[in-house]
Amino acid sequence: MSTEMEIPMQALSLTELARLLADGELSAVDVLDSYLEQIATRNEAVNAVVSLDVEGARERAIEDDRALAAGQPIGPLHGVPMTLKDAHDVAGLRTTVGAPELDRVATADGAIAARLRAAGANLIGHTNVPAWLADYQSANAIFGRTSNPWDVSRTCGGSSGGAAAAVAAELTPAEIGSDLAGSLRQPAAFCGVYSLKPTEHLVPLTGFLRTPGPRPVRVMASLGPIARSLNDLELLLSIIAGPDGYDADVSPVPFEHRADVAVRGMRLAVAPTIPGAPIAGVLSDRVRALGKGVVNAGGAVVEALPDVDWDTQLELFGDLLTMLTSDPREQGLLGYLDLLHRRDAVVATWDAFFHEYDALVMPAAATVAFPHCDAETFDVDGNQVPYHEQGFLYAFSSLVGLPALTVPAGVDGDGVPVGLQLVGPRWSDAKLLAVARGLEAAGIAPGYRRPPVLDQGGGV
Repeated sequence: MSTEMEIPMQALSLTELARLLADGELSAVDVLDSYLEQIATRNEAVNAVVSLDVEGARERAIEDDRALAAGQPIGPLHGVPMTLKDAHDVAGLRTTVGAPELDRVATADGAIAARLRAAGANLIGHTNVPAWLADYQSANAIFGRTSNPWDVSRTCGGSSGGAAAAVAAELTPAEIGSDLAGSLRQPAAFCGVYSLKPTEHLVPLTGFLRTPGPRPVRVMASLGPIARSLNDLELLLSIIAGPDGYDADVSPVPFEHRADVAVRGMRLAVAPTIPGAPIAGVLSDRVRALGKGVVNAGGAVVEALPDVDWDTQLELFGDLLTMLTSDPREQGLLGYLDLLHRRDAVVATWDAFFHEYDALVMPAAATVAFPHCDAETFDVDGNQVPYHEQGFLYAFSSLVGLPALTVPAGVDGDGVPVGLQLVGPRWSDAKLLAVARGLEAAGIAPGYRRPPVLDQGGGV
């Protein structure tokens, strides 16, 4: 048996788990039962997994073991149990998007579920979200509130909060979330795991947040992975990226592995703060510390941002977001086209900025995970800030469609995770992963650590 099994099965990374299943060192049934036991033990405290298909999952696991024993071809995720954010259509599984008016049982897989199944994954359930995916905490009238595995008095974030909490609590090895205004990045940072918001139009949106009528959100939104290692993110992105024949906006840009970027050759911009965005000092300090580590290792670091009107950029993001999420019958085509025309100029400015840098390092959230609250204000270094201003940090990268990789960056003085993000030019997703691997290999980025409560045994 592999030495990897010296740690609990559920603590294995997705790639480690998939390899052991493919080699026959683990059975799909045993892995499924282990995760179901984990959910039964730990989920009550965090309320991350909200729908389960136990009977169907077990039937699929039995068939997976039979297929392997018979020497049949298997996929890269053969027998791996996974949950999905409760906005992905998974055939036969209850899908709610946290809203009673959208509560139904999906009759067909969306693009993400179909691709994961084709790769061999066993889709076992859904994870919690805020209603309509429209909050920086994950609570709704159907399933209630999800808590942070590091401290259940605090939020896990939103809208991919249930997904990030489930990964951190080892209720699933990985997840696929979404991001329109930080919904992948903030929960990953709060829960101490990784996420990757891909370049806009790299991953199809087919079967995600399905509503009556035409799909309104056609720009700025991205679907991407949440996991406990950079290699896991890369494996998942390689599976879900690319055209699916239905989402005509997706570009046929190949996703290919990039070799690790050595720190000595890195050219990084750092932004401890973002104009107009509230950011806690601990996050700004952590950005500066990473930059100092890169300089000490021979890399080039400059505190820099492009020369843009940040107020106008933020206003443009807000106007476009309102256009996308409002009743399309109330929106005029000319106004929409004008917003897209203005966005083109911002895209060009950011593209030119990245000619000089491999990535921009910045905070992945305005604060660390905060206590569950009433969603009117939140605390930033003792100041009460309007709740919606959490999104100001993410506005520019969502507006431009830039990829953004969230990485764990240790904990604060209270032992709560701190997260940073690496933002790059469009289509630089693989390079961001390569830069992050280089930072971790050099010990400059600390990498993932388990929530201490998991090492203590028992429930979260």
